[in-house]
Amino acid sequence: MTIRILIADDQQLMREGLRTILDLETDMRVIGTAANGQIAWEMCREDRPDVVLMDIQMPVMDGVEATRRILEHDPTIHIIALTTFDDDELIIRVLRAGARTYLLKDLPSEKLLEAIRATVRGDILLQPEIASRLVAATREPAAHGTADALPATMREPLSPRELGILALMVRGMHNREIAADLFLTEGTVKNHISTIYSKLGVRDRTQAVLLAIKHDLTSQ
Repeated sequence: MTIRILIADDQQLMREGLRTILDLETDMRVIGTAANGQIAWEMCREDRPDVVLMDIQMPVMDGVEATRRILEHDPTIHIIALTTFDDDELIIRVLRAGARTYLLKDLPSEKLLEAIRATVRGDILLQPEIASRLVAATREPAAHGTADALPATMREPLSPRELGILALMVRGMHNREIAADLFLTEGTVKNHISTIYSKLGVRDRTQAVLLAIKHDLTSQ
């Protein structure tokens, strides 16, 4: 399978540099580039890439709004937020808009390639510094007593096994690592994760992780 990628970034040098890196991979192909979120949204409607590398701060339409519109039109597209900004509010906004993961542009190229492949597999990869800031930012309301005890979307309680798997998901582990850690098959882990999504009332891994962090589910 060849992963079809769209690059959305307002800096031409960044677009060209990313294209050069990605086109060297035999399982990846850059199908186009966009200088702002409006162009990215329009290209996604026509070309339906598998992955969009989405800058956040862009003219005309920013990456958060572009992410929201793209996924409203086609929720199967994987959005990876890739930016120099590590602002807590931006991280939360773009993930809540539907981005699968959030990476800083200073990460090594091999980590970017790993993140793209993991995202297509359905995994979530957050850099440790981003994950720690996300945890702190989303738990802050709880310290003031304003967070809900349980998510409003939660349909039924998670089993101890499901809570254990969710805790490993929060730590950024992918399915293969979770399976090895718990001495389970990958197929069994995938089945448990599908049940977790259903019980939490979410559609993907990122939403499940955000919900778990916000409501501190894995420590209950």
